[in-house]
Amino acid sequence: MSKAQHSPFLQTALRAARAAEEVIRRYYQGDYAVELKADQSPVTVADVETERTIRAIILEAFPDHGFFGEETGKVNEEAEYNWLIDPIDGTKSFVRHYPFFSTQIALMHGNELVLGVSNAPLFGELAYAEKGRGAWLNDEPVQVSGETTLAGTSLSMGNIATLAGQPSRWNALGEIVQSVNRTRGYGDFYHYHLLAAGKIDAVVESDVNILDIAALSVIVREAGGVFTDLEGQPLTLATTSVLAASSAELHGELLGRLAG
Repeated sequence: MSKAQHSPFLQTALRAARAAEEVIRRYYQGDYAVELKADQSPVTVADVETERTIRAIILEAFPDHGFFGEETGKVNEEAEYNWLIDPIDGTKSFVRHYPFFSTQIALMHGNELVLGVSNAPLFGELAYAEKGRGAWLNDEPVQVSGETTLAGTSLSMGNIATLAGQPSRWNALGEIVQSVNRTRGYGDFYHYHLLAAGKIDAVVESDVNILDIAALSVIVREAGGVFTDLEGQPLTLATTSVLAASSAELHGELLGRLAG
């Protein structure tokens, strides 16, 4: 998709992502204080400044839209359009100086996620998608593998602590692991980029925040994949788990097995 074909929404999201990248690069490898939130996850001045940069660009372009940020909270949440932002998803990686973090920008229209931008600036990958317009990685179109069988599947698992505490599901996951072609734990933004690009075939996570995955869900879906929670339900602001796959057949097989 050429820049001329980008909607005003996507143009603005990409501009915000690039402005955020400038802030991130300025702080990366720098000297800054790290604080702990109530859930013991870290936050830095880089997180806050990055989100404020994104927020200013988006709300200047669309002052009537809502905004839900990881660090600065909600504005105009009853609006028809709402932006969901995680300025540095992977702050633990950021503060330990390895490039496994990203900026996540998503747009929700009503209850539907319709746009996603996932930028991992130090990793060198920018993915984006908009409803009905396909998915793109580093400005090249991408598509899921279409794999339908467990035997042919490359499965990546991210945060699965909650799932590990559910004996029947944990056993079911163990059987899945024995059935697939291979298992990996790429995590964060990266296994969703790989899924959208057809390089792996499924992702399972049981402990996420909607701000972590909203943009990525649009990218995977527009690449031809299926993206739900572990109950097979569409994503909402309360979603905390993921079951994503390269085909409806594979998604259904995984869902059925994990249901016990």
